[in-house]
Amino acid sequence: PTPAAPPGAAPAAAGERVTVTTDLVRATFDTLGGTLVHLELLAYKDLVDPTRPVVLFDRSDKRVYLAQTGLVSSQSGLALPNHLSPMRVTSSERELSPGHDTLALRFESAGEGGVKLVKTYTFKRGQYTVAVKHEVVNQGSAPVSPQLYLQLARDGSKPEGESSYYFTFTGPAMFTEAGKYKKFDFKDLAKAGAQSHGDADDGWIAMVQHYFVSAWLLPPPVAREFRTGKVDAAGLPEYYTIAMVESLGEIAPGASKTVEATLMAGPQEEYKLAALAPGLDLVKDYGWLTPLAKPLFWLLDKLHKALGNWGWAIVALVVLLKIAFYWLNASAYRSMAKMKAVAPRVTELRERFKDKPQQMQQEMMRIYREEKVNPLGGCLPIVVQMPFFIALYWVLLSTVEMRQASWFYITDLAQPDTLFGVLPFIHLPLGPLPLLMTASSLFQVWLNPTPPDPMQAKMMWIMPLVFGFMFFFFPAGLVLYWLTNNILSIAQQWFINKKLGVTGK
Repeated sequence: PTPAAPPGAAPAAAGERVTVTTDLVRATFDTLGGTLVHLELLAYKDLVDPTRPVVLFDRSDKRVYLAQTGLVSSQSGLALPNHLSPMRVTSSERELSPGHDTLALRFESAGEGGVKLVKTYTFKRGQYTVAVKHEVVNQGSAPVSPQLYLQLARDGSKPEGESSYYFTFTGPAMFTEAGKYKKFDFKDLAKAGAQSHGDADDGWIAMVQHYFVSAWLLPPPVAREFRTGKVDAAGLPEYYTIAMVESLGEIAPGASKTVEATLMAGPQEEYKLAALAPGLDLVKDYGWLTPLAKPLFWLLDKLHKALGNWGWAIVALVVLLKIAFYWLNASAYRSMAKMKAVAPRVTELRERFKDKPQQMQQEMMRIYREEKVNPLGGCLPIVVQMPFFIALYWVLLSTVEMRQASWFYITDLAQPDTLFGVLPFIHLPLGPLPLLMTASSLFQVWLNPTPPDPMQAKMMWIMPLVFGFMFFFFPAGLVLYWLTNNILSIAQQWFINKKLGVTGK
């Protein structure tokens, strides 16, 4: 049956705003529906304006990101208190006082459809989770069978200040034990409109963006339905919703029912998310490399605890990976060194037999056999390692702990290196790390054998310059990782070349 007041309904005019402050957040609620309409994360600086904190929830003419709850009824024409209903605040505390660990904000509806809804948000010191209690009181003369929805609403835009040089997911997500983690693209939701995504007695919904997440959690085993939708609202950007809907059963006249839920809104701290609900840590999305990325993050976290600095933890992790793959790399570099040693003979063959490709191929294979060179020997060991280093890339890109983490002159490993300033017009950040990374990549090309094909040889020199330009816009932590990897690779390859007597080009 279709609810009388669907969760995707557009908001009416705003009511009175009420703001509460804790040690970690500043939260603003609208008395219209008791909706959370603005949330500042006080421990994190905004990417565009570092003088202000990160704003997660917001409602303005440019942005919509809200946490909404309310009741719907399967009875035709029966309107119940929802996120559009006027409510009054019945608590007086507005700030988490010294010596107190909790702060409660209580809203109470007037009693639409003979049903009163009381919402109590309880904030806790040192936590990004909010306990949300819904008390449903049947004040009428007939039994009612309401449904409670917990909903997140957000426009489809990326967070302001996000880089266009790498992709991170922004959008709704859900999880059940049966269906596992599922993400929804805003474009797909725009085409599909309102949809149901089945029922389960466990799971959660979330709204994900780079580094931060909001999620509604219900304790299992409680049956709930999952829904998504699209909303066109006057005066607001087009936005999208994801909701969990729980049937509360029949409530007799004069009786009440209480539902406890949890709203999480804050940073994607992997282990804290995992402790809140099964699968919630998956919002820190490593994609298909998750089986490799999770152990790498575990090791990175252990190194940080031992060294006390995220920058040095990155360096140490790359060193450990290089040690683990030392003999595999040595095999690749020996093969490349031999290829470099025979390169002049191969080039001479190409010139001599350029009109006889079959004979040229035979002579090249003869040289490789005589010198015991495997043309693929330098590639296969590196291919084996690539998933590990790509997984580490995603770990560093996704880890919120990199934000505002310092290393030497770097003040934020999650931001580009700008020690030398930013070039105007093209807004190119300039710093030593990407310059050194580009130089080290070019030096690696010089150490490697020159491809016989002139076009391939040119591309070998062009690619480090192209990627080097992109790395000027990458977070400093990622560039530090690549630079460390390059330096260690150069050292090992230089040593092997020298041992085999291979000199410059």
